[in-house]
Amino acid sequence: MKVSVVIPNWNGAADLPDCLDSLLEQSVSANIIMVDNASTDGSVELVKAKFPQVDVVELGKNRGFAGGVNAGIKRSIESGHKYVALFNNDAVADKTWLKSLVKYMDANPKVGIAAPKILSLNGKRIDSTGECYTVWGLPYPRGRGERDIDKYDNDAKIFGASGGASIYRVKMLQAIGLFDEDFFAYYEDIDLSFRAQLAGWKVAFAPQAIVYHQIGATSGRVKDFTTYQTLKNLPMLMWKNVPWSLMPKVWLRFELAYSGIVFKALLRGQFLAVFKGTLMWGVLAPKKFFQRHKIQKNRKVSTKYIESLIIQDLPPQASGFKVKRRKNA
Repeated sequence: MKVSVVIPNWNGAADLPDCLDSLLEQSVSANIIMVDNASTDGSVELVKAKFPQVDVVELGKNRGFAGGVNAGIKRSIESGHKYVALFNNDAVADKTWLKSLVKYMDANPKVGIAAPKILSLNGKRIDSTGECYTVWGLPYPRGRGERDIDKYDNDAKIFGASGGASIYRVKMLQAIGLFDEDFFAYYEDIDLSFRAQLAGWKVAFAPQAIVYHQIGATSGRVKDFTTYQTLKNLPMLMWKNVPWSLMPKVWLRFELAYSGIVFKALLRGQFLAVFKGTLMWGVLAPKKFFQRHKIQKNRKVSTKYIESLIIQDLPPQASGFKVKRRKNA
């Protein structure tokens, strides 16, 4: 067995049976690891009773997506696995999902991360075919909401991979580090993909690997969670990873976009989330600048290469910004 699948879980008992059934029915064997973030809904008891073959890691507190998957990845590394795949507890995998990802990684040794095709639960719309990063400092899932589910099948080159169902080469993780737990949730997968690209690893789209996902099932349970995490994490993502020579092109645009996000949140009455998110970014900023120095010092690719991966436009869902948008370079 050379691969493990890590499922982070927080109060996901209602979704876990379908999720785990789909993973245990995969066409290749894998070590299934569920990492529980101090659930109070009986998740652990359910898995131990109905899925005894699943390895359960219990954390004493909720460490978020990043902390949860890191605990599972460490367990996988200790077991000597070559690959580790991540999987959301509110998703269901096609029977050949894992086989397709492992096959792709075996055939492409320079690829550090491979992303699957993630569809809506009914399979009629795209959730993600890889993650994009824009010159505005805003990431977005490629193809989200589109009905042509085969549109991107011939375009394997992507910037990043969603942490919801992608596979990671352990050798790469040992070289660049695991997920940044300061992100807790949201954009930690883009951060890891960015670090992988800077270190010379490729991120690719493997369309034969298919997953069905219920978007936002976990984060939607916590009031203002998305706004808080977005305002905290977006600046960290940019300042850690964007090379200095690209900063003049990205920074001013990002400040405009970030101000727009803050303004819209205030109009929705999310004053506390705005205050906490911006404050926490300020608290973490010195640490992120220190991490940036190490990341950029070890960069193995040119700025021109990184710029070629960045979308020269706003994300499709950012149509509210009244600015002139340029077509992709």
